[in-house]
Amino acid sequence: MCRPLHAASLLDGVTDPEDGRLDISNWLIERKGFLPVPIVITEPAVGLGGGVALMFVRNANRDGAAQAGELRVPPDLFVVGGAATENGTKLAFAGAMTSFGEDRWRYRGGIGRTDIHLQFYGIGGSLGGGEHSIGYALDGWASNQQLLRRIGDSDNWLGVRWSYLDLDSKANLADKPNAGLRPVDSAQRASGLGAILEHDSRDSIFTPSRGWSGALEGTFYDPAWGSATRFQSYRGRVFAYWPATPDLVVAGRVDGRSARGETPFYMLPFIDLRGVRAARYQEENTAVVETELRYNVTPRWGAIAFIGAGRAWGASRASAMRSPSSARASAFVI
Repeated sequence: MCRPLHAASLLDGVTDPEDGRLDISNWLIERKGFLPVPIVITEPAVGLGGGVALMFVRNANRDGAAQAGELRVPPDLFVVGGAATENGTKLAFAGAMTSFGEDRWRYRGGIGRTDIHLQFYGIGGSLGGGEHSIGYALDGWASNQQLLRRIGDSDNWLGVRWSYLDLDSKANLADKPNAGLRPVDSAQRASGLGAILEHDSRDSIFTPSRGWSGALEGTFYDPAWGSATRFQSYRGRVFAYWPATPDLVVAGRVDGRSARGETPFYMLPFIDLRGVRAARYQEENTAVVETELRYNVTPRWGAIAFIGAGRAWGASRASAMRSPSSARASAFVI
């Protein structure tokens, strides 16, 4: 004889025993399930869109404050998903972030199939905006693989990485002389080997409230390991978190990027800042500063206010130096 289903049995394991609110943390820890994560896209560069990612969590109870004398170990995450936007951009991806060897080693990597539709505004914004931009699409495969080794018992890591892109640029940009492009800018394949020095003392990888993470990265693309052109990319970044009060977290970000050599136009650094259209300001060098306030209205809900500024500069691909481009953005999000 079948027993009737009750609402309580349906919610068993997906509510917090303390306040009865919906919470799947215990279900992920005890039953080894997956979390469907909705993807909401509001990026002006590609238009409105969305998708879904299935996130499989292993050792979910590892994230959080470590005991005295213990190292923080993040949970293992495995994800697969896809998304699309109103301008025809499509993306399918799979990736993982996992640690092993008693957290002496960490792996982060992913692979994706892309068909991304964007606008090119010229190096340093030389084409102007709006109707003066050039539409293009990047259709192909992208992969990024990274392996890190902990330095002693510290929160510092030394790693190697391999970045690979095989993209078909669906636009003839070489006949636009005022765009400052060269034939090498249409190169389809980029394969780079690099090194990274990283620090991570955050109390959580999901919603950190204290500590900081930062890295110095250098990636070298060369025909010797499969790249169509020879160039280098560099990045230095810091994300810091400070609990000013039990309910207020102050966060800051400093992020600088640079490229040298025969860099394809779509791999030039751009100002990556909330409130600024992606790939709107591209140059050989970019820098961003940003600050954020997060106030925990309740234990489950918070309000975020942020403000930031960015700058792009470098030698133009044409005969003269271009003026630096800058952007500022501020917003309030709940």
